[in-house]
Amino acid sequence: MSKGTYNAYEIAQAQFDSVADKIGLDEATRELLRQPMREYHFSIPVKMDDGSVKVFRGYRIQHNDARGPAKGGIRFHPDETVDTIRALSMWMTWKCAVVDIPLGGGKGGIVCDPRILSEREQEQLCRGYVRQLSKNMGPFQDVPAPDVMTSAKHMLWMLDEYETIHGGRYPGFITGKPVGMGGSLGRTEATGFGVIYVLREALKKLDIDITKTTASIQGFGNVAQHAAKMYEQLGGKVIAISCWDNNDKKSYTFRNKGGLNINALLGITDSFGTINKEKAQELGCEILPGEAWIEQDVDILIPAALENQINDENVHKISSQVKVIAEAANGPTTPEADKVLDERKIFVLPDFLTNAGGVTCSYFEQVQCNMNYYWEKDEVLQKLDTKMTAAFNAVYDLSVSNDLKMRDAAYVISIKRVAEAVKNRGWI
Repeated sequence: MSKGTYNAYEIAQAQFDSVADKIGLDEATRELLRQPMREYHFSIPVKMDDGSVKVFRGYRIQHNDARGPAKGGIRFHPDETVDTIRALSMWMTWKCAVVDIPLGGGKGGIVCDPRILSEREQEQLCRGYVRQLSKNMGPFQDVPAPDVMTSAKHMLWMLDEYETIHGGRYPGFITGKPVGMGGSLGRTEATGFGVIYVLREALKKLDIDITKTTASIQGFGNVAQHAAKMYEQLGGKVIAISCWDNNDKKSYTFRNKGGLNINALLGITDSFGTINKEKAQELGCEILPGEAWIEQDVDILIPAALENQINDENVHKISSQVKVIAEAANGPTTPEADKVLDERKIFVLPDFLTNAGGVTCSYFEQVQCNMNYYWEKDEVLQKLDTKMTAAFNAVYDLSVSNDLKMRDAAYVISIKRVAEAVKNRGWI
């Protein structure tokens, strides 16, 4: 997959530069917005269960906070790189701006594999991360959240460490917490549901009946699971899902041309999104190679895993039947692949619009924490639907009126909002 040459940060900057040229952004603002304002690199020593001490590398990057406190997840991954985190922090800035919430962009990560760490080792890692950053994060500075291979459990450990250091209760410090401990109802579903709210609106514009569509999904973590459930609820049929197998250290695609039973698959999926192969076969699934998800004869592709998954090496394998790609992951499509998709007239719903449901609901969680009053789940999801629908319509209308690709239209809206905030503050 061209992983040796892929650099998420270079792609994020190239996407920004292209739109900055289109809107005639001045040089000083361009220089400020194309790179992070602050970066923190540090080491976290952890005493392991066997008595040894292992040192992990951690990062927190704050891209821009002109519109509000930095906001962004913390991911645990053995292949994490600082450039990926830089890119993700930048995309978070645009994501918050495109849905018009008063937050900026940040991102964090630890180079580790939580799948081989005990609960105690993971807790020590979380607490060590907060100790390194306790002066540089907070409810009015930088608000973390869960991301790849982190969960509500990790967020609560981090919150507890932050409150212990600062001697008070600060539930707004971090989002994605367990319900009952400052977390919001609906947060677990938010990103996946948000993807489908945007897809639903796009299909209306394209005059496609969602109940007559089929989809193939890459990934079966939290986002993909809830996207699949909502898509199925609206009448769509998922026929293929690709996911990582933690035992075999490779991915597989599970296919049933008659439609997968999402609830049944959820019952045989572990906490890291690995589907049990033997039990899946009992449910009538074919087991195909991991990359087969992209080759399926479906109407919709939903990449919901990691970056660089639709690239110049596999974009030509996409079926002629595919009409829409809904980017549920961050940065799943490379610029080279984007050009091919554009030539083929495939309607691409860009990542930082499509997957913004998570940060939108995180914002709702912050608001509820600050008020110390919590909404019912239906109210949260209704507010989320309203926000995502409004954001999609704004991007779509600009795309049509200015003859722009959806990705460029989303960037134009976001960059203009952040640039205006920077200038209003007198930074430029």
